[in-house]
Amino acid sequence: MIELMVVISLIVILATLGLAQYRNSIVRAQEAVLKEDLFRMRDAIDQFYADKNEYPDSLESLVTDGYLRNVPEDPLTGSTSTWQTIEAEPSLDDPLGALGVYDVKSGAEGVALDGTNYADW
Repeated sequence: MIELMVVISLIVILATLGLAQYRNSIVRAQEAVLKEDLFRMRDAIDQFYADKNEYPDSLESLVTDGYLRNVPEDPLTGSTSTWQTIEAEPSLDDPLGALGVYDVKSGAEGVALDGTNYADW
């Protein structure tokens, strides 16, 4: 009977360790997808600016002009509408002109595994 209790205890301990590792791997995968999505959208914004010498009005402009196939879903929030866009600074040549989207960040709340805030990425 004691041997059976020892074996069951070991199985429970190993299962607990495996579950913790599994949860961390899911979060790591979501963070990797978020970094890749941010890289792709920022690259598309840069390409848009290089081609047209102005920033896009919105993320949807990148889709309609063919720079992205679609606005990616934020893997942490599960929505395409939670992206936080940062407007460009006004130009000295045209201070009243359209500003456009200069950068994009995640709208997810919380802290990443490395200790940084998702909103700072």
